[in-house]
Amino acid sequence: MRESGIPLSVCEVERVRRIEAMDEFKRAIDVAEELPFPRMVLHMGGSRETADPRKRDAAFSTLEHLVLHAKHIGVTLCVENTLNEMGQPAYLRSFVDETRLTGLRFNFDIGHAHLGDEAAADRIAKAFDPMRELVAGVHLHDNHGEKDEHLPPFEGSIEWETAIPVLKSANDKNLPIVLELKEKTGVDAPDMTEQLAAARTAMDRFEKAWN
Repeated sequence: MRESGIPLSVCEVERVRRIEAMDEFKRAIDVAEELPFPRMVLHMGGSRETADPRKRDAAFSTLEHLVLHAKHIGVTLCVENTLNEMGQPAYLRSFVDETRLTGLRFNFDIGHAHLGDEAAADRIAKAFDPMRELVAGVHLHDNHGEKDEHLPPFEGSIEWETAIPVLKSANDKNLPIVLELKEKTGVDAPDMTEQLAAARTAMDRFEKAWN
């Protein structure tokens, strides 16, 4: 975000604003020189981004620079599957293939993949298939298939007994998995200690299912 609250986007069509966004992303990547991190995850545009050819060209221009900048610092740039048109797995894969941005990788968000119009049992496998060869990380959370709830695994409707083999089919056999939860708030919400304990229990169950 800028100070104004306007999101920074790799798909910014206006050149001046695109360069401004690119510079901000570079500053974020440069943090790795002091606080090392292996991957930086970006979205391809905002929540309602349409697959506009001008935005695609803008994304290529931005990401071409950022991938090279990140590589020099030892950071892998990953774009994540989201619900907008430019964030669809098939679109992301065609983007990488057509632009030949060989250093760009994917972050697979399993919660996002579970949302959509496909039959629930097919959503995750269908979303993962185009991304499989280039997946460099996973965001792990659950939902009930209707909104992005960011629940611990097994608290939503993802069928983990079928989802885990999909994840294990990735080319990277040491796939980093990050638990990405949303804090529960409200009068009846459990306190943070209880939420963290529930997350730990969910991850223990996930690890057991994985193994």
